Amino acid sequence: MSKKKTLEDIFNDDEFGILDAKPKSSTIKTEDERLIESFQEINAFFEKNNREPEATSVTEFKLLSRLKALRKDAKKMEILKPHDTHNLLHTKEEITSVADILNDDDLNILDTEETLSIFKLKNVPSSSERADTDFVAQRKAIKDTEFLPYEKMFKKVHKELREGKRNLFTYENADKNLKSGSYYILNGVLLFLEEANLETDNVTLSSGKRLRKDGRTRIIFENGTMSNMLYRSLDKALLNKENDGKIVSHTAAEIEQELFDNVYSLNEEDQETGWIYILKSKSLNPKISSIENLYKIGFSTVPVQERIKNASKESTYLMADVKIVNGYKCYNMNTQKFEHLIHRFFAEVCLNIDINDEKGRRITPREWFVVPLPIIESVISLIQSGEIVEYSYDSGNVCLIKK
Repeated sequence: MSKKKTLEDIFNDDEFGILDAKPKSSTIKTEDERLIESFQEINAFFEKNNREPEATSVTEFKLLSRLKALRKDAKKMEILKPHDTHNLLHTKEEITSVADILNDDDLNILDTEETLSIFKLKNVPSSSERADTDFVAQRKAIKDTEFLPYEKMFKKVHKELREGKRNLFTYENADKNLKSGSYYILNGVLLFLEEANLETDNVTLSSGKRLRKDGRTRIIFENGTMSNMLYRSLDKALLNKENDGKIVSHTAAEIEQELFDNVYSLNEEDQETGWIYILKSKSLNPKISSIENLYKIGFSTVPVQERIKNASKESTYLMADVKIVNGYKCYNMNTQKFEHLIHRFFAEVCLNIDINDEKGRRITPREWFVVPLPIIESVISLIQSGEIVEYSYDSGNVCLIKK
C-alpha cells in the first residue's frame, strides 16, 4: 500500500466513514428558546379558554403577570412577534390618569377602606381619627407553603358549587351575611373570611347616632393573596353593584353542624321549640324544575336532615328529594305560629300545583313559595325583631315595602 502524502488523501480514503462524525447537539435551551416556551404557555391558555389570563387563581395570575411583563419589554416582544398568533402582545392603552391606575389594579391592592371613598369629600376627621386610619389594609402575597391548605379549600368549594352542594346568592349586608368561616365572591374572585376581630358592636348612642360593629379581618383570596381590611370595608365592597358581590352558601352538612353547635351555646333556662327550615326541590318534573326561586319554608320538631330523609316519598316535598338551603334552631318562641306568619306573609306567591302521592291521591302542598331567598331571610329576621308588622311583600316588584 502506497504511503499517503497528505491529510486530504487520508480523508478521501475513509471507506468505513469513521471520520464522518457529526457534532452532538446541546440539550441546553438558549435564553430565547426558554422565552418562546414560556410565551407558548400563554398561547395555550388563550386557545383553551378563548381569553387572556386573569387574576382569578394562582395559575392564571402567574400567566397574567408574565404577559404584562412581556408587554413592557420591547426586545422580548420583537423576539416573540413571529409566535404571537393571537395578538396577545399588543400593548394596552397608556396610563394617563388616576382612573387608569385604579382600573389596572388586578389584585385590588388599592381596594381599602380609604380608597373605596377616595373621591367622596366628607367631614375632616380629628387628629386622633387620622391616627387610627394610618394602618392601611393592603393585600399581600402568601407564601406557597402557607397557601397550600387554603388552595385545597378553594378547590373543594368550586367542586361543591359545580355539584350543586353550594349556591351563590346576592350579598345584602354585614348584619345578615358577613360571618367568619364563610366564603364570598368579590369581582369574580373567591375569598374566605377567616377571622373578624370586631372591636366595636352595634350600639345606639343617646345622641341617636348608631355605631356599627367593625374591626380588622383576615381574608384569604383564591389568587394567593391575603388582606386585613376593615370588616365594614369588606361589607361596602360586597354591596357595591359594580363588584357583583356574592355569598357562597354553606353545604347541608355545614348548616346542620352549625345548628347543632348552637344548641350547646344556650343557657339552661332556654327551651328548644323546633326548627324553621328553607328547602329547594331537586324534582326533575319540568313543571317544578322550571320555576325559579321556588322554596319550601317549613317547621319541624326534629333535626332537618332527619325530617327530609324520605322526601321523595312525601307529597309535601313534591315527591322528590330536597336540598337544605338554610335552617334556624328556635328557642323560647312558638315556632308553629312563626311558620304560619311566614306563610301568611307570602300567601300571594304560594305555589299552586297539584301533586299525586304514591296511591294516586291528588294533594296541593301549601308550604312552597316563589320568592327570592334573600327576601325570605329578610322576613325571618324581621319576624324575630318584631318589625314585620311594618312591612308587606310586593310580589310585582319582588321587594319588601314599608307600610
